[in-house]
Amino acid sequence: MAAVELTPEDALRLNVLLAGEVLAVKIDEGARVLLGLTPRGEAKVPLNPVGRPERYFQRVRELLGGHALGSPGGYPVHLRRWTRMGHAEPQKLEAFLKLGEPEAVLAVAHAPTLTDELARRVWWALPTPEVAQVMLAHPAVRAGRMGRVLVAALIEHLPFEAEPIAAMHLVRGLLASGLMTEEERAALWAKAKRRPHYLIGFLEYLPEDLPPEAPLPPLPNLPDTPAARLLERCRSGVGQAWLHAAEIALDRPPAHEAVYRLLDLIGQYFAAGREASASLNDYPAEAAALEALSRLSQADAEPILTRTTAVGPLMRRHLEPLIAPILAHLRRLRGIA
Repeated sequence: MAAVELTPEDALRLNVLLAGEVLAVKIDEGARVLLGLTPRGEAKVPLNPVGRPERYFQRVRELLGGHALGSPGGYPVHLRRWTRMGHAEPQKLEAFLKLGEPEAVLAVAHAPTLTDELARRVWWALPTPEVAQVMLAHPAVRAGRMGRVLVAALIEHLPFEAEPIAAMHLVRGLLASGLMTEEERAALWAKAKRRPHYLIGFLEYLPEDLPPEAPLPPLPNLPDTPAARLLERCRSGVGQAWLHAAEIALDRPPAHEAVYRLLDLIGQYFAAGREASASLNDYPAEAAALEALSRLSQADAEPILTRTTAVGPLMRRHLEPLIAPILAHLRRLRGIA
């Protein structure tokens, strides 16, 4: 089979572009155009495929690979798995952005040595929610100019994310970044009342900064022990908000991963209550609730969930023997049992 050659016009325009300073490249096969990011802005090179378009665009990528990596084969297939896992060599990151390969751009997004400037180039080349979430996990990006850019993009995308677990992780990433404004957090909290899987991010990353609810009255004769301090925390306005949010989220988890995450979070929140019965003699019901909740982890749900692929209401029916007692303990600590 004869090798596909670029038309003289395309070859000339591409070589002129690559002779200058190019920071990143992307190919829009539908529009038949190659776009280059340069220090002066965006450059556009029209492409005029001859023969089968997919083979022609591959030839374009081979040209890019030869220029950026000295490899006429383009982005080496054997590197894809490793670079996606974050093992790209730092010196190759800039070159990867000049290949016109989405997988290579993802490799840069995952790289531990990602900088704010490289993040800017990545976002130009592949502005997707996945890329935004990956890059927002990097401290250098959160501390740079791109942090707020990515947060704003994810907030805009969130209403269109129909898959609950994907939305759960998106909210977790937003709250973990620490870059949301108070107004943005308040708006997200309001939406979480209708989308309980959003609450998981608040439970995880803002346990002491939730909009408080009415506190319960102080309990007399509490000793100065970890379990007693945990009980006081639960009875505070913020503690009541955390318990209420956990109850709402646990009452309607959408899928397995949400259940696992919730059980781990509850167990971690109540970790200080493991010896509650030894120091809360005057409050046996509260001590029992603290101890039961402190022992929770995803391992409690695994015997049920590993035997079913059900999600939504059917999954929750399978989980009822596990979840019902947990909800009762949470309600006991909210003073409504």
